Amino acid sequence: MAGKGKSHQEKRIAAERIDMLFSRAERFFSGDPSSSDRCVALARRIAMRQRVRIPRPLSMRFCRRCYGFLVPGRNMRVRVHHGYVIVTCLRCGYQRRYRVVRPHS
Repeated sequence: MAGKGKSHQEKRIAAERIDMLFSRAERFFSGDPSSSDRCVALARRIAMRQRVRIPRPLSMRFCRRCYGFLVPGRNMRVRVHHGYVIVTCLRCGYQRRYRVVRPHS
């Protein structure tokens, strides 16, 4: 017996809440970084429960290992090396690499 699928409206609401939680995490980071990590955890939980993908610009803002909210210069290091952007979480040391693609001119 198949379960009911998620309606389009539920997924849209979940995406709005994820976006709102990431904006709150950014606002809370200067005062209390642990509360911004909690916002990331809630956003991930909503995304998993509703089966909604976290948008790429937002998924680049948290660490994949410790799930901490990342702010460049504060708890994350950004380097460019041989065509890759290397993002290092300064809390757990996890490195994530993004390929830099040069646009055709």
